[in-house]
Amino acid sequence: MAKNSSYSAGPSQRQLRVGELIRRCLSEVLQRGEVHDPDLARMSITVGEVRVSPDLRIATAFVLPLGGQGKDEALLALRKNKGELRHLITKNLTLKFSPELKFLLDDTFDQIDETRRLLAQDNVKRDLDRDPDKSEDDDGENA
Repeated sequence: MAKNSSYSAGPSQRQLRVGELIRRCLSEVLQRGEVHDPDLARMSITVGEVRVSPDLRIATAFVLPLGGQGKDEALLALRKNKGELRHLITKNLTLKFSPELKFLLDDTFDQIDETRRLLAQDNVKRDLDRDPDKSEDDDGENA
């Protein structure tokens, strides 16, 4: 198999490591309020994950304001200040290139809520509670 094939099993260890470094640094910068924007300073934003492109030049941060309120305003404020955030991240990390920052809403919590809702349905509970060792037409008596 060719080394540079188009098949990818997922992000490399380097991508994961750099993504986690950027996530931590971005979280700290936002927590300390280092950005000179009053709109962004008054928000408490959670950075759930940062995914980095294979060439490490684009970092996509999945963010959510605390409590889930004001999602659009938070995204707008982050996108408006992405240049300053990029500068602050580059100052704190030693990377060859300063990655371009993109921000998306983190929908992980919505997916968890939807999964819980599906698992709470009666027909799903019934299937989960069914004993896998017993067959449906087995009445429990030996023939």
